[in-house]
Amino acid sequence: MAAGSGRYRRATVRSLTERRPQSLAGQVFLLQLTVGLLLVLGALAALLLTSRHDAEQEARNRSVAVAETFAHSPGVQAALKAPDPSKILQPLTEAARKRADVDFIVVMNTHGIRYTHPKPEEIGKRFVGNIGPSLTGKVRVESVHGPLGHEVQAIVPITDAKGTVVGLVSAGMKVASVSRAIASHLPVIFGIAGAALCLATAATAVITTRLRRQTRGLGSVEMSRMYEHHEAVLHAVREGVVIVSGSGRLLLANDEARRLLALPEDAEGQEVSQLPGLAPGLAALLASGRAATDEIHQAGGRLLAVNQRHTDRHAAGMGTVTTLRDSTELRLLSGRAEVAHERLRLLYEAGVSVGTTLDVARTAEELAEVAVPRLADFVTVDLAAPVLRGDEPAGSGPQQMRRTAAHGILDDLPFLPPGTLITFVPGTPQARGMAGGRSEVVSDLSTTHSWQLQDPERARRVISCGIHSLITTPLTARGNILGVANFWRSQKPEPFDDDDRSLAEELVARAALSIDNARRYTREHALAVTLQRSLLPRTLPEQSAMEVAHRYLPAQSGVSGDWFDVIPLSGSRVALVVGDVVGHGLHAAATMGRLRTAVHTFSTLDLTPDELLGHLNDLVDQIDQEEADTASGTGITGATCLYAIYDPVSRRCDMARAGHPPPALVHPDGTVEFPELPACPPLGLGGVPFETTVLHLPEGTQIVLYTDGLVEERTRDFDVGMELLRGALSHPGRSPEENCRAVLDRLLPDRPRDDVALLIARTRVLGPDRVAAWDVPFDPAAVAGMRSSISDKLTEWGLDELAFATELVVSELVTNAIRYGSPPVKARVLRDRSLVCEVADGSNTSPHLRYAATTDEGGRGLFLVAQLTDRWGTRYTPQGKVIWAEQQLPQVAPNGPDGQVSPDGPVSVDGPTSVDGPISADDSDAPGGPAGPGARGEPSGP
Repeated sequence: MAAGSGRYRRATVRSLTERRPQSLAGQVFLLQLTVGLLLVLGALAALLLTSRHDAEQEARNRSVAVAETFAHSPGVQAALKAPDPSKILQPLTEAARKRADVDFIVVMNTHGIRYTHPKPEEIGKRFVGNIGPSLTGKVRVESVHGPLGHEVQAIVPITDAKGTVVGLVSAGMKVASVSRAIASHLPVIFGIAGAALCLATAATAVITTRLRRQTRGLGSVEMSRMYEHHEAVLHAVREGVVIVSGSGRLLLANDEARRLLALPEDAEGQEVSQLPGLAPGLAALLASGRAATDEIHQAGGRLLAVNQRHTDRHAAGMGTVTTLRDSTELRLLSGRAEVAHERLRLLYEAGVSVGTTLDVARTAEELAEVAVPRLADFVTVDLAAPVLRGDEPAGSGPQQMRRTAAHGILDDLPFLPPGTLITFVPGTPQARGMAGGRSEVVSDLSTTHSWQLQDPERARRVISCGIHSLITTPLTARGNILGVANFWRSQKPEPFDDDDRSLAEELVARAALSIDNARRYTREHALAVTLQRSLLPRTLPEQSAMEVAHRYLPAQSGVSGDWFDVIPLSGSRVALVVGDVVGHGLHAAATMGRLRTAVHTFSTLDLTPDELLGHLNDLVDQIDQEEADTASGTGITGATCLYAIYDPVSRRCDMARAGHPPPALVHPDGTVEFPELPACPPLGLGGVPFETTVLHLPEGTQIVLYTDGLVEERTRDFDVGMELLRGALSHPGRSPEENCRAVLDRLLPDRPRDDVALLIARTRVLGPDRVAAWDVPFDPAAVAGMRSSISDKLTEWGLDELAFATELVVSELVTNAIRYGSPPVKARVLRDRSLVCEVADGSNTSPHLRYAATTDEGGRGLFLVAQLTDRWGTRYTPQGKVIWAEQQLPQVAPNGPDGQVSPDGPVSVDGPTSVDGPISADDSDAPGGPAGPGARGEPSGP
């Protein structure tokens, strides 16, 4: 070995042989035992001090608590005002002292004269202590020598309602009692200390035994021999070891380090920066003393992996130990590993970035973007035309493809642009790959002519851009070939190889699954949208009460159960309804259709909004129960609805909602109001009846109904959305159509996450010139007068063609009301899109249409009404019922002497409806007389 190594070894052996004969294990045992004993004694002292402090603090806290409690006890102030306070307070304080476990409770006046004391002879004497602070309202705790000895006492003031101190209470304990509490803890403390000492001794013995076992009881000679063996191993390993002092001198270098660094024989002891032949970078690292991990340095013709650590991080002038490993042979392997790592990273990023959306075209674009430029310089993706529509690709044979994505390192791509239809010519690599379901590699595009068959002119342009190699890989998922992906190379001079093809196949296989998932979603989404749109109203019905505009926008992530409707009712009234079924997909759309159909059915019964929502709630419960019984698990998880009825004659609007956002009212001056409707629970929850709110709206008021998707958004609060809606609507003079556009532009993002249904209706008024009403006396003779009045009104309106039928209808209805109903009886005629005749009375019995036998004398009244009118029906009111009938108007009807006006045109007449006076009994001799046979309807009863 080297001379330096010999000196190092002899110095080590000499230092070991000169040690004291005592073994290392014995020294460790004594040291650990001493430290353990000191720690136990310190802990014992800390426990004693802590116990004493806690006991004294407990005594102080208990004294304060007892004194304050007694000072605020009922009856104490009254006792102080008594002629003999001691007689009242002494037994109370003694009982409280025993229960509170204190040594004394003393009540005194503001001069310190005791009223109570455990020793009765001390009563009437001056209290021992400083009562000054307590007379100012403060609580004082102090230690004094009193009648019971050394005491810890608290003094608390007794104050009246005005805050004036009227007396003092002192409670405390003797210091001897506190000491006894501390003494009670001493056995436990000493027991813990003894146990800790025993545990420390046992642990020290175990550690000493283990150390003795590890050193095998070796003496100095044996230890020297062991170090010699270790040194022999140090110089025999195939890894260089260098030890450098804190001052930068070389202390030790084994044989492998000398060979790798070409060190001279006398290198040990020299400055590492001055060693001849040592590379500057490596010399700087050895002299710096910094830590290093697997740093690569060149030494001669070798690449060395260097690791450097400090010998003792706690020493001031610490040195370093450096290991050197020859990694020249691993360079090639590391390069291959780096390539493999890069490809795995590409596959990982593809799994994260490809398929982020359920859009077929976007997924194809993500495939092209992730492959450029790490796998190819240009990528084109062609998909079968049916795939883009959500359908499965066609069977075998040439398919029409559409260029879906094209991406590369240049902006001006030499390929066909996206959107182009392509049919691959048989014999091209793309056609062969799709036919066989396997990828193909074209190593040299300039010498391979098969790929040029598709478009020779464009092929020459591709080659002129420097593109020289191609991989074409079919997009295959679940046994279907969806398209083909083409990878083109131009920057790297080497062509694609088998490793590149494997990577392309793996990349395309993952993308194909995402494209197929997007295709399936596109198909399901299209089906759901088609179903939902078929269930929504395609056109709104004609009516004159409102000018209506609407919007429906399905969510990008899938359709849901939002819906709206406009339903004409009897008496020229119109019902507005907006609802929302929680969830997305076909089930939500189908449920929406069922609820919309139910609302149409219930509305024909002329129910009030709260009654209609009640029936709709029962239907939702029934649907949930039916689907629960089938164990399908697809019940309605939630549904909301808002139902409103507007009457253009009275300008009254009745509204009720079930868990739905409140409507907005845009007044003619542009102010926006959100009326307070009772917040009833959503449909299906039950338990709380629905409530109807009645509003009276000026003409031109716009009623805005919407679903929560309009105002709710993840990036903003609900209140913010409501304020945005208010701002979008606060513009007077806008039509409902303009307001629809403004609201959607202001509130909706580019890709809404939820469906949005918006319905805006501007109210109109059916003015006095279109309404005639009469109070009918409860007398059969009044029927003749009614016929005369109806005839005059129709002549005024220019509706003589309808006079006979209308007189007969009103005659039958009024006769039924007088014969089978109850007063008051009223009649009304409305000229709207149709002629509406209404007769109201105070009863709730409903007439039923029936076919009278030839021998019956009556029962044909409602049959005649049904034959003479287009439709008729009954609606109930809080005052009774209304029987109504509608007749179609002639094509053109004159509007009196003022000219011709279409009956469905807007009306701008404010003020109450004109009502003619009651018909007198003197009109009973009018033509036709009272109702005769055949003018009788049948009530609902037998």
